[in-house]
Amino acid sequence: MGSKVSKRNQLLVSLDFAGDLAEVLSQPLRIRFRTAEKWRNHTPDFFAVTRVGTWLIDVRPRGLIESEDLESFAAAEDVALVCGWHYAVAAEWRPLVRSTLGALYGKRRPTRDVLGIQTDLLAHAEEGVTFGELAAAQTYWPVARAQLLHLLWQRRLGIDLAQPLTDSSRVVLAGGVS
Repeated sequence: MGSKVSKRNQLLVSLDFAGDLAEVLSQPLRIRFRTAEKWRNHTPDFFAVTRVGTWLIDVRPRGLIESEDLESFAAAEDVALVCGWHYAVAAEWRPLVRSTLGALYGKRRPTRDVLGIQTDLLAHAEEGVTFGELAAAQTYWPVARAQLLHLLWQRRLGIDLAQPLTDSSRVVLAGGVS
């Protein structure tokens, strides 16, 4: 995902996956600030309200950040600090996280479990098995794979996002599941 547009989309997918997102606004405000040479304007990319705090976020690929951007980021961070918000610059994504969230993203919408597979998947996840083993243990294993992706997106099951999502990925039951 090389372009800035896709970096922005990746941030939105990541915020959605985190599960704590209440509201997100694109280009929420314009900051006017003074540098040593002149007055400048900067519009941060996103304002996100989450259950763990409020964030002002800029998205800029690391290789495209220039000195003027650093001044803009500093001004945005100052505004966030004064307002009691957090501030972040999303400059780089770990490739495995990006590809895994991309795979899960298609299963983010509510899904009916007409075959009753989810209960069995959640029960077997307590045994510390892999993604492939969980799916293969089901009579309708292709449906089980889709349900597993949905349960991962819903954070009812968990995997190590620093590793590629494969059949050998260890699946764990997420904490706090009733």
